[in-house]
Amino acid sequence: MLELFHFESCPYCQKVRRKLEELDLSYMSHPSPQGSVKRQFLKRFVPELQFPLLVDVEKDIFMFESEDICGYLEKTYGKK
Repeated sequence: MLELFHFESCPYCQKVRRKLEELDLSYMSHPSPQGSVKRQFLKRFVPELQFPLLVDVEKDIFMFESEDICGYLEKTYGKK
């Protein structure tokens, strides 16, 4: 299960969402705008919180940088 924490106006978040769609991957979307409960919850565990944040639950992976996330998705879930 993939989970993406993001906010709409972030171009880096949009890039990751496009990659997920391009690879036809199912994921749980967690919009986390400024002041949201989700964002406050995440900050308790990740003090230097950045967006987008991808969580690959099955592989126990947490990633922040959009380039790193897109590369990971391509390598891990792209067509071989």
